[in-house]
Amino acid sequence: MEHYVGIDVSLELSSVCIVDAGGKIAVEAKVESHPDAIVAFVRKAGVSIERIGLEAGPLSQWRHAGLTKGGFETVLLETRHVKAALSAKTDRRDARGIAQLLRMGWFRPVHCKSPGRQEVRALLVARKQLDIEFSIRGILRGFGLKMGVVTRTGFEARVPDLCAGQAMLEQIAEAMLAARTALLKEYSKLHKAMLALVRRDEICRRLMSAPGVGPLVAITFKTAIDDPVRIRKSKAVGALLGLTPRKCQSGETDVTGGVSCFGDEMARTALYEAANAVLSRVTRFSALKRWGMDVAKRRGTKRAKVPLARKPCVILHRMWMDGTSFRWTKEASQAPQVARV
Repeated sequence: MEHYVGIDVSLELSSVCIVDAGGKIAVEAKVESHPDAIVAFVRKAGVSIERIGLEAGPLSQWRHAGLTKGGFETVLLETRHVKAALSAKTDRRDARGIAQLLRMGWFRPVHCKSPGRQEVRALLVARKQLDIEFSIRGILRGFGLKMGVVTRTGFEARVPDLCAGQAMLEQIAEAMLAARTALLKEYSKLHKAMLALVRRDEICRRLMSAPGVGPLVAITFKTAIDDPVRIRKSKAVGALLGLTPRKCQSGETDVTGGVSCFGDEMARTALYEAANAVLSRVTRFSALKRWGMDVAKRRGTKRAKVPLARKPCVILHRMWMDGTSFRWTKEASQAPQVARV
């Protein structure tokens, strides 16, 4: 008889529940959260395993890889769907519920990024965390001291000027600037490593032909999507990255809210910055810029950036799938397309 395994993951001990095809619990226990320990426990149960399921989370991809390597079909479950299906929140009930969701097929699997993409993602996260200028700005803003627009070299001179006459702030600023100097050296190393990856990547270079898309936006978008084939329609990319409005419909009620903000926050932020660049810094005209300017006239520049961030999602995914560069003119759009990659 086929069996299904649900795992509710914790840092040290995870709840594991095995149910049969009829929904009856065969085995459940607390197991060490390491993938090897979970694999050993499931094999020791001595039953035929159809599928293993666990919620998507920070450590889920590592466990997914370990369980898959152990020879089991493993799926990551959408956290919001699991939460909606399981009202009573205990580890034991969660493990049981996940196993039942697998048995009945009431789940939506989450794409597990490839190890290479995870490494690039770690590089981008580390690069971002080494930049503490926003932390310094935030501390000063709490005292009504605004940095304004300054260059990277002028930042270090601007901070002491703002803190002059306030002993505690001067002490804080001195320590933060010393840390910033040390971190900038390491930040520069990671930034150069990121640029080197982009230079070697044909897809990233092609995505950079779009207005507002630089090396950081290109590689962030690529690692967020990972496998473009998994998205059947390019229009769905905006929803995947949380750039589409929330919808609430019940009877005669039909409310359209703000953007959902689900999905990859880093990619969403990068695309928003790209939209800002299209409106404010890109001088070369394109149909995309014209569309954004029309939205800005109707709704204001700030509110135009979100739809303008969503539109390049579709364009970049289509460029990736078709193997084409950005088309600046209508004449280019009528030219023969490159074969799909």
